[in-house]
Amino acid sequence: MRQWLELSILLLLAVFSGEACGQPSYQDAYGALLAAHVRNGVVDYSGLKEQEKQVQVALDSMAAIDPVGLHEADRKAYYINAYNIWTIQLILEHWPGIRSIKEADSFIRSPWKRKFVRLHGGVVSLDDIEHGILRRNFPDPRVHFALNCASRSCPPLAAQPYRGVDLDVQLEAQTAAFINNPANTFVRQARLHVSRIFDWYSEDFGGTDGVFAFLRRYAGPQLAASLDTVTDRRLVFTDYDWSLNDRPLPTRTPETGDAAVQP
Repeated sequence: MRQWLELSILLLLAVFSGEACGQPSYQDAYGALLAAHVRNGVVDYSGLKEQEKQVQVALDSMAAIDPVGLHEADRKAYYINAYNIWTIQLILEHWPGIRSIKEADSFIRSPWKRKFVRLHGGVVSLDDIEHGILRRNFPDPRVHFALNCASRSCPPLAAQPYRGVDLDVQLEAQTAAFINNPANTFVRQARLHVSRIFDWYSEDFGGTDGVFAFLRRYAGPQLAASLDTVTDRRLVFTDYDWSLNDRPLPTRTPETGDAAVQP
């Protein structure tokens, strides 16, 4: 009860004080929820379900903002945050009887195409945000490591909202962390194994050569040394685990797990 009261007070203060501090008001309300219910990319949906009223406060404060009036970086951050919080809301609609975001779809409409995201001036889908807004108006492949699809193979949900003033630093950190995780990027038998993100959005990275260059840009010493051993430049795309990100992903090494091979 005490935790509920403390979070409620924090959310209300955030809504009224956010704009006075020069930031869109929803960011602090959303940030309070993330801080309370996200740990190392693992999302406590049970805890969020218990605080649906507070989630609604964050959603309403976001819907009240006209992103057109935001600076470019704040607008970009706004749409990333919108995608992530409305994905959380989608899971909460079905919680606890859901083990994968794909279970939130129907025979005629995928969860990403369903128009349920309330933003200023209308209702859109998650696909509208990702493809129609972010990829079209803010072409930046790092965004793929900030959007969270509530799945264990997806880049982890950050425990704080994205903010325009820090956005470049945040995107750099998210991208580097995902790429240097040996569960996501590794070399086996002289071939490079990568997330299916690099398959689905190949054009955003500039094709196979672009993927190699992108990975080189963010590779730490260990990964960089592994990249030097690649002799076959055909990419191998690892299997994607769509189960919910409500528990840690099992440790995966380059010696374990199946993968799909690029022809």
